[in-house]
Amino acid sequence: MVASAAVRLFGMWASPAVRRVEWALKLKGIEYEYIEEDLSNKSSSLLEFNPINKQVPVLVHNCNPIVESLVILEYIDETWKENPILPVDPLERAKARFWATFVDVKCREESRKAFFMEGEEKEKAIENLQVQLKALDEELEGKKFFSGDHIGYTDLAVGWMAFWLGVAEEAAGFKANYDVKFPNFSRWMKDFLAEPVIKDNLPPREKTVEFFRAFKQLGSCTKVNQK
Repeated sequence: MVASAAVRLFGMWASPAVRRVEWALKLKGIEYEYIEEDLSNKSSSLLEFNPINKQVPVLVHNCNPIVESLVILEYIDETWKENPILPVDPLERAKARFWATFVDVKCREESRKAFFMEGEEKEKAIENLQVQLKALDEELEGKKFFSGDHIGYTDLAVGWMAFWLGVAEEAAGFKANYDVKFPNFSRWMKDFLAEPVIKDNLPPREKTVEFFRAFKQLGSCTKVNQK
């Protein structure tokens, strides 16, 4: 492991954003201390290090906090040069950032709607998600990973879909049919999850499904109460 000065990661076991940071740290060989947070009773340390949105993940390096998972990934890559995850070429770096933002904004939003909504709204969200999955499928044509032969920044950014999309489908009762419609994306999911650094750092599936079922119920109750 790479020698590191006081690296701590505040996280929550079921969070895909936290896991992508852990994957990056492990790919880089960086030693770190993990602090599990109870988001219903946030620690004073979390609130001190991230007073703006009070969420995980928070990476603390030499007492300096860095927040937002994609920002953290770039910080890790720029601070520890070994095993780079972002491309060296500026154009390829720009493309990697584009796909990361695309997935974090568009795919996550439609996945959220498919998870929480019902009826026509759910079906429309699934249709929109499939349009986005088609774009990802086309980008993966002829490639094992988004970055080529090895996992890189884009793979880490998209990586939540390889595990948590299936969890969301099971917990909320919908199907995006990526295994039938999008063979490149479906193959990428399997290859990504088969990588030891990913496979060995995933939460237990059944526990995660149950957590998301409870999360969906809580979200539905909250919406009812707000009405």
